[in-house]
Amino acid sequence: MSTWVTQLRKGLMEFCILNLLQHGESYGYEILQSLQKIEELVVTDSTVYPILSRLKKDGYLKVQVKPSSSGPPRRYFSLTALGRQRVQEMNVYWKSLNLGIARLQHEKPGGEE
Repeated sequence: MSTWVTQLRKGLMEFCILNLLQHGESYGYEILQSLQKIEELVVTDSTVYPILSRLKKDGYLKVQVKPSSSGPPRRYFSLTALGRQRVQEMNVYWKSLNLGIARLQHEKPGGEE
């Protein structure tokens, strides 16, 4: 796999996790399963869990430990107010970035179509 693909995926992971959690709390394995449904991401637990830890440390996520009917207690992640603000900012930027990239894909250098 190309290095640029790997770097692009890593850069998108925080964005994807925050977007996923804006729909409600989720535990780590559940987050991983949701992300793995996007075949192009090719995500593993060794990628997701460090990002979850960093997002918690940075104040974007809160964690609540809840009992599980099928094993040890689970750590449920949810967005904090700061996390909700961050994902909104990221989504606005994403839309703008997509528009800019779409223009580049259809324009000749120098701004001519």
